[in-house]
Amino acid sequence: MFKLSAGRPARTAALITAALLAGLLGGCASDPKRGEEAVNVAKLYEEAREEAAAGAYDTAIKLYERLEGQAAGTLLAQQAQLEQAYLLYKQQEKARALSVVERFLRLHPTSPAADYALYLQGLIHFNDDLGLFGNWIKQDLSERDQQASRDAYAAFKQLLDRFPESKYAADAQLRVKYIVATLATYEVHVARYYYERGAYVAAANRAQLALQDFRGVPAAEEALFLMVASYHRLGLTQLRDDALRVLRQNYPQSAWLQRPEARGQ
Repeated sequence: MFKLSAGRPARTAALITAALLAGLLGGCASDPKRGEEAVNVAKLYEEAREEAAAGAYDTAIKLYERLEGQAAGTLLAQQAQLEQAYLLYKQQEKARALSVVERFLRLHPTSPAADYALYLQGLIHFNDDLGLFGNWIKQDLSERDQQASRDAYAAFKQLLDRFPESKYAADAQLRVKYIVATLATYEVHVARYYYERGAYVAAANRAQLALQDFRGVPAAEEALFLMVASYHRLGLTQLRDDALRVLRQNYPQSAWLQRPEARGQ
């Protein structure tokens, strides 16, 4: 019922409307006024859906807001919340979209749509973070904030923990792996930034943090080298040799082993 695609509104919206209308009317057979209200609510949903399909997102969002109030306490109101959040996401209105999703999760923690809400929450953060990653070259890496990545990870991880059988689980798992890899890459970028500026203690600590927090990621190879190089510059030969031994064991063909720092030069 609530399974909206991340790329487009649900194609089964007409069936949703029919099912919800039947449920609303089922309890209104002896009350013509309530029956009329139920029909009006269903028509409002159809109107909102048609506006969304036509690309009139602002109009559709307003209609979903009205629908949420008029159908309060029903599954249709929940559907309106999620479709509203989806359209805000499509409009790239991150703050508003997240506000609606978070309100949904707060009000309906046991909803059959909770898995989709978590997925959408993660997706909003994830796409925002991709935009930031696209501008890396324009910004000092030491000043970047990775909170969007961490928030996306938290939402996707909660989805996987609570709803491992969800239709969104497979995609969420792929995104989690990507986020972990990019967070590790970020930590290594920062470590390299410090190393190139002679802040060897900070470089070694940041590289070590990447290894501790993110295991089995591609960035681990350079992280080990940065530890080797930083300890070498600091004259900490025992720590350098320990890091070098781990680098050789895990990446025996690594090009980093040919660097002067890894050869004690």
